[in-house]
Amino acid sequence: MLFKYKSVDDKGKEKVGEIDAPNQDMAISGLQRRGFIVISIKEPGAAKSILQISLFSRVPMKDIVILSRQIATLFEAQVSALKAFTMLALSAGNKLLAKNLTTVADDLQAGISISGALAKHPAVFSTFYVNLVKAGEETGKLNQTFLHLAEYLDRQYSLTSKTRNALIYPIFVIFTFFVVMGLMFVVVIPKLSAIILESSQEPPIYTKMVIATSNFFVHYGFLVIIFLVLLGIWLWRMSASERGKAYLDKIRLTVPAVGNLYKKLFLSRIADNMDTMLSSGIPIIRAIDLTGEVVGSRVYKNLLGEVADGVKAGLWLSPLRWKSAPTSFRSLWCKWSKSVKKQAPWDPS
Repeated sequence: MLFKYKSVDDKGKEKVGEIDAPNQDMAISGLQRRGFIVISIKEPGAAKSILQISLFSRVPMKDIVILSRQIATLFEAQVSALKAFTMLALSAGNKLLAKNLTTVADDLQAGISISGALAKHPAVFSTFYVNLVKAGEETGKLNQTFLHLAEYLDRQYSLTSKTRNALIYPIFVIFTFFVVMGLMFVVVIPKLSAIILESSQEPPIYTKMVIATSNFFVHYGFLVIIFLVLLGIWLWRMSASERGKAYLDKIRLTVPAVGNLYKKLFLSRIADNMDTMLSSGIPIIRAIDLTGEVVGSRVYKNLLGEVADGVKAGLWLSPLRWKSAPTSFRSLWCKWSKSVKKQAPWDPS
């Protein structure tokens, strides 16, 4: 990171220049070792660059996967956390990630734990990520924790990509269908209906219905556009409230074909999250709560909340009953909990 400085040398001459350093403190230390007295130092265009980074940059999940593997490798090689994050900040290709890693390194130098430093950047490191790192700190297995995180994020990235690709084709087909039908009703059918009506023959009832629909779109098509705009505004306002988000999540699971795809996605995410967190030493109740936070559906979040309450009350996972839980969720959870129970029982508390 380049810093622009103004200083005075041992002869009293003013000197202006730039120095490359991971952070401002190290830049000042480097100038002082050269015998300069620092008058001012700042990052050129710092305010503008931060605004640009925050507005137009993001950190892809693939970069977080690579970062986690690199951290695990450095920790396995007995590299200190401060040095590891400083090196990764200098080599990061993503500007936003480099900025966050530099801040993390500064926090580590100030004595903050790794999980505490990462928790200050929720846009890059999720609550799930931070809690796994915290568990790794408590067990002393940070290198294994970051490897677990890299493998988990890699699986989630692959699963999300497959789901997105599976939805692209039906969305494209539906969009094309409505566009073609709109053009047919507005452009093609009016010309055909004029020919049919000029023939002085009574058209069939279905033909009359098609002609009437076409006339409606030609003369009142703006009403359809207004309705679609109002529907979009309504959905936007619904998604702005927790109650509306929960309602939309419930609708998303009931849509034919697409709803089953979302159910499989959420169930896979729940199983993967639980496996990763329990393998990292996170208590079962905390693992269930965190899974509810990151599953991405308020329907399953509420169900997992009921599961956590039951476990807190001293019940095993498999005998629990959820009146509103989908059959697929109950069967998956019971099979998983029974297999774990056969391996080794645990204290629910």
